[in-house]
Amino acid sequence: MNTPTILKKIIDRKWEEVKERSANTSLAKLEALVKNAAPSRGFVNSIEQRIKNGDPAVIAEIKKASPSKGILRENFHPDLIAKSYAQAGAACLSVLTDADFFKGHESYLQQARQACELPVIRKDFIVDPYQIFEAKAINADAVLLIVSALEFGQMKDLYNLAGKLNLDVLVEVHDGEELELAQKLDCRLVGINNRNLHTFDVTLDTTLGLLKEIKNDRIVITESGILNKNDVKLMQDNNVNGFLVGEAFMRAQDPGEELTRLFF
Repeated sequence: MNTPTILKKIIDRKWEEVKERSANTSLAKLEALVKNAAPSRGFVNSIEQRIKNGDPAVIAEIKKASPSKGILRENFHPDLIAKSYAQAGAACLSVLTDADFFKGHESYLQQARQACELPVIRKDFIVDPYQIFEAKAINADAVLLIVSALEFGQMKDLYNLAGKLNLDVLVEVHDGEELELAQKLDCRLVGINNRNLHTFDVTLDTTLGLLKEIKNDRIVITESGILNKNDVKLMQDNNVNGFLVGEAFMRAQDPGEELTRLFF
């Protein structure tokens, strides 16, 4: 698979990170923590309900920085941002936990989840079963699997493990080849990332171009590049009602207010 350069760099670091973390906290210890994890809040269910009610299903993202844009938000309080999103009508939260490239942390996810009732996805670069157990141990309700970061067999094993731990999964694709692999899994949510990870260019045509290939029983989540009301309308006109939005909210003075302005 032609893994993008920045993604390859992140993935190489993830393998090192898993090694470092498992030396500090064994898999056995994580498995014990998982037994006391909070019940799942139903990430997929929350999205399904919004769409069924005729509303946009917004996964509102909490992230401090990105590799391409640097620091997005200096005044960064995950709990306050989460409350703001919940009050504004978000369906779910997405919290970046990658430290090296996105300045994230597991505690941000925990703070956000404690601050509201919304289900939360751990947004990270998952390559190893250890990270799935870790996600459950920090009370995530869902995990992200990125097709371009994984071999199919590896992705299938991680997907099945997530299911056993009662974690929902958002499977992210960038093109037709990846979509074909994603749809071999029985995943309900297919995320289409409009950002080209080779060039970092963003075009909503990525989502529009793949729609005809999506199976009817899947929910499409369009990711990246939703910056204004016209972008939202374009997607809704094409029957895409699931959105993952981060940057537009993070740059706003009040993230929840921006969510309301864009979607409601």
